Amino acid sequence: MDQGKSSPIGAATGGVRSVLRLEALAVLAGATAAYFASGGNPWLFVLLFFVPDLSFAGYALNARAGAAVYNTAHSYVLAAVLGALGWALGAELIWQFALILAAHIGFDRALGYGLKYASAFNHTHLGAIGKAKASTAPEA
Repeated sequence: MDQGKSSPIGAATGGVRSVLRLEALAVLAGATAAYFASGGNPWLFVLLFFVPDLSFAGYALNARAGAAVYNTAHSYVLAAVLGALGWALGAELIWQFALILAAHIGFDRALGYGLKYASAFNHTHLGAIGKAKASTAPEA
């Protein structure tokens, strides 16, 4: 399959990419609704919504470290583990952090900002982002 000049090899394209982005939009909506239905504070939601983007700081070291830090902070697995921990401990605040994280991840992915490959910041599992065009295979 031709990936095109704007998508790194290994990135989702076409209908698959659209489905992944719609799923992410559903996660954003569901996590946000669950947060507010559980009595979450709107100001806490606003304050913490973009905190996962601080993971960009990993790119100050190099692309491989940056991708690892970013992907860890933007993993649905992390949100699920936090949610399970909050539920198991009866810690509502941890549960709410998990919902905010899931909402943020859904927001990013709905916009096309996927998990990063170590080859470059703009190489994601949802295709290339930004003005730079990807022409080589990204490293995992």
